[in-house]
Amino acid sequence: MTPQPSTSERLAQGRRNDSERRRQRVLNVLDQLSRNGGTVSVSAVARSAGVDRTFLYRHPDLLAHVHALATGPPPDAGRGPTVSRASLQADLLAANARGTRLTEQVRQLEQRLSEALGQQIWHSTGIGPPADIDRLQARITELEQQNLDLRLQLEEKDEELSAARAANRELTKTINQEPGTTA
Repeated sequence: MTPQPSTSERLAQGRRNDSERRRQRVLNVLDQLSRNGGTVSVSAVARSAGVDRTFLYRHPDLLAHVHALATGPPPDAGRGPTVSRASLQADLLAANARGTRLTEQVRQLEQRLSEALGQQIWHSTGIGPPADIDRLQARITELEQQNLDLRLQLEEKDEELSAARAANRELTKTINQEPGTTA
C-alpha cells in the first residue's frame, strides 16, 4: 500500500498543476500572436490567456517573451518592408517633437502678428505714440541742457550779487564811520 499524500501536498500539487495550465495558455497565446500578429502587451496577453497580469510579472521568462514579441518585427506577410514597434515609437516621438516645435513657432508668429496689428491700430486711430518721437526726444534733451546752463548762470549771478552786497556793506560801513577816525 502506498501512503496517501497529505492535504497540504495535494494542495501544493494542485497549485503547480494550475500554474502549469495557465503557463501553457500564455505560451499558446504568445505563439498565436507571433504567427498572426496583433497587439502584443502584457494586458492583451493576460486577457487572451485568461490569467491575471500579475501572473506574467511573477514569471520573468514569460514576461521577457511578451516584451520580446512586443518589440520585435511583426510577422512577415510578404507585403513590403516590416515595421517594428520600436521604429513606430521612434516615429511617434519625432512627430511629437515636431508638433511641439510647430506649436511654439505658431505662438511666436501669433505674438508678432498681434504686435504688428497693435502698432497699425495705434497709428490709424491716433492713440499711439507720435510719429516724430525721435525729434521730440531730441527737443527734450536740448531743453534739459538749456535748463542746466541757466542754473549755472543763476549760480554765477548769485555769487556776484553776494560779492557786490559784501562790498556794499564794507563801503557803507566805511562811510558811516565818524569823520576823522580811520579804521
